[in-house]
Amino acid sequence: MVSRSLDEKHKRFNVFKQNVKHVLHTNNDNKPYKLMLNKFADMTNHEFRNAYASSKIRHHRMFQGTPRGTSSFTYENVNNVPTSVDWRKKGAVTAVKDQGQCGSCWAFSSVVAVEGINQIKTNKLVSLSEQELIDCDTEKNQGCNGGLMDIAFDFINKKGGITSEIHYPCAAKQGTCDVSKENSPVVSINGHENVPVNDEEALRKAVENQPVSVAIDAGGTDFQFYSEGVYTGQCGIELNHGVAAVGYGTTLDGTKYWIVKNSWGPDWGEKGYIRMERGIKDKQGLCGIAMEASYPIKNSSSNPTTPSFYPKDEL
Repeated sequence: MVSRSLDEKHKRFNVFKQNVKHVLHTNNDNKPYKLMLNKFADMTNHEFRNAYASSKIRHHRMFQGTPRGTSSFTYENVNNVPTSVDWRKKGAVTAVKDQGQCGSCWAFSSVVAVEGINQIKTNKLVSLSEQELIDCDTEKNQGCNGGLMDIAFDFINKKGGITSEIHYPCAAKQGTCDVSKENSPVVSINGHENVPVNDEEALRKAVENQPVSVAIDAGGTDFQFYSEGVYTGQCGIELNHGVAAVGYGTTLDGTKYWIVKNSWGPDWGEKGYIRMERGIKDKQGLCGIAMEASYPIKNSSSNPTTPSFYPKDEL
């Protein structure tokens, strides 16, 4: 037993040393972003991918006869798009959350977008329950094994809303659906729309108007150890992680970027966020950010008024 744990310690130390080397090497390369050792420092990239970037998002729209959501794009004719937007500064983004070692990024991504549109319509920022989605939205989504933001929006719409994080807090693991909590929604939506695929300009029009759920390939080593700056690193378009675009801008030297809220806690990246290069030549966007974007629709400022102690099905 002792020798096994010593073996494991030895292995971890070697992994750590490799990661130190990679971070130092990359930071010496004068890239527009920096890496830093973080809580993933003793994980191989393979282990990291399995634990934190393995959501079964996969680009699913191309396999569907009819698009999910309404096929219209509300922001199609938006012109005069401002040069920068940051929904954090407008009070529409909650504190960074942490999904833990549960592949529930899809739930966190969906919730950012719903929290955002709710604040825009009601002027109230309410932290909503990812755990409700993880435990209860199980017909097509798979809890800690991945899911899709579109399907989560459908679930929230059909259920008449989603409850608050305070009422149904995050457990970082999948549990049994607590129906009484599920039946106490505090924020409702009226459906969702997809951003036209592989169109960063369309995505920019959407993000100008509300935070947007996006899927990316977050499995690269540079992504694992991202610390600050505009990420221009290598990544594929194997969509494996759900995040949310909450703004965009341009650096002083002219590099365009997206402001992306992640769900790996506030000690990763720029206080839990990453700025990702925007407007690259590949139409899919960096790490596939323009491939699978969607956002919830909320038509009015009204929300469910069900008292949280009355489950709907008992009224």
